[in-house]
Amino acid sequence: MKRLTREQMAQRVARDIPEGAYVNLGIGLPTLVANHLPAGREILLHSENGVLGMGPAPPAGAEDPDLINAGKQPVTLRDGGCYFHHADSFAMMRGGHLDICVLGGFQVSVTGDLANWHTGEPDAIPAVGGAMDLAIGAKQVFVMMEHHTKQGVSKIVGRCSYPLTGIACVSRIYTDLAVLDVTPHGLSVVDIVDGLSFDELQRLSGVPLINPRA
Repeated sequence: MKRLTREQMAQRVARDIPEGAYVNLGIGLPTLVANHLPAGREILLHSENGVLGMGPAPPAGAEDPDLINAGKQPVTLRDGGCYFHHADSFAMMRGGHLDICVLGGFQVSVTGDLANWHTGEPDAIPAVGGAMDLAIGAKQVFVMMEHHTKQGVSKIVGRCSYPLTGIACVSRIYTDLAVLDVTPHGLSVVDIVDGLSFDELQRLSGVPLINPRA
């Protein structure tokens, strides 16, 4: 079994974003998706700090310090892209105008609850940002994260133990081991990395999974 790299995870997410979608990429791992969107597919990337029409990261040396995403990373602007007030950006998020948001996660439950802003540890720095607004405002929520913590504990859980970002908000989970759909009946496996069986994935996840091919 070979886990997907972060770039491969971003490629996998990008593959599922349809033509004409308005998409927010969350801080951290999800920002990599911008570099892998299929050429020729028109996708409008939104950033909560007030940008619509972002492109991929600029080449080294070509950064514009005035053009950044919500994570303060330099980005590019596609033809027709625009800037606007932070309040207008949040109105887009809260008003249901985004088709998809891609968020990172600390935990996702089998019912699609998301915890991604605080681990609950006393010395951890909370970083909610606009995640709660995105989680309830976007039409679909994709979560992109490693399958396990650095300690080898599954981030896919029966019930989140960390403070929640949103309840039953996640549509699909992308990890370095698999792609899982959140359904009314549980987590259904869409893809598994080469060399990993369904039974082994379920063992590594620690929660019941649905095998639609069974």
